[in-house]
Amino acid sequence: MTKEKLVQTAYILAIVTIVYNVAEGAVSVAFGVSDDTLALLGFGADSFVEVLSGIGILHMIFRMKRAGLNDVASRDKFERTALKITGTAFYILVAGLVAGSVLKIVTGATPETTMVGIIISVLSILTMYFLMTRKMHIGKKLNSDAVIADANCTKTCFYLSFVLLASSGLYELFRIGWFDIAGSLAIAWFAFKEGRESFEKARNQELRCSACD
Repeated sequence: MTKEKLVQTAYILAIVTIVYNVAEGAVSVAFGVSDDTLALLGFGADSFVEVLSGIGILHMIFRMKRAGLNDVASRDKFERTALKITGTAFYILVAGLVAGSVLKIVTGATPETTMVGIIISVLSILTMYFLMTRKMHIGKKLNSDAVIADANCTKTCFYLSFVLLASSGLYELFRIGWFDIAGSLAIAWFAFKEGRESFEKARNQELRCSACD
């Protein structure tokens, strides 16, 4: 495969990631609200925030195409702004999930079902595994820090899917509300870590995703 085709494939994979996260976020939020499962709701909200990050990555790969397929060495103003907005959104998500968890504890509310969370998490595991392995393969072929950073950041969604699968599966088996709360707090921890890393990356030019290593 030529370098031009590799960069074009990386560009398409970045678009697919954004489209998938939009669809996943919409379904997760809708069922998270209707089934009263905070973990699924938080997972969906996280997917929407990942879209913001994905737009910055897509812009970065587009710059590679525009620069004659040469790898980009640093982030531009648009990408740094996108990272700051992403970081702020992650922190807002953390606050919402923590507040929601406290409310769940106080009221004793439990999900009607977490079956949708199981289905979505399995689909996400399969999809994100495919995306991150393909991105990593292309990034190594191109020796591109930008594409490898994209692949590493996809790992976060991959790991997060296992958190949702565990909390949703355990709740569906034992019907103990604490599993949903634990899942939502674990997602909040991931979101906090992602938010912190977003601001750190916005302050420097280094193309890496340490939150996902």
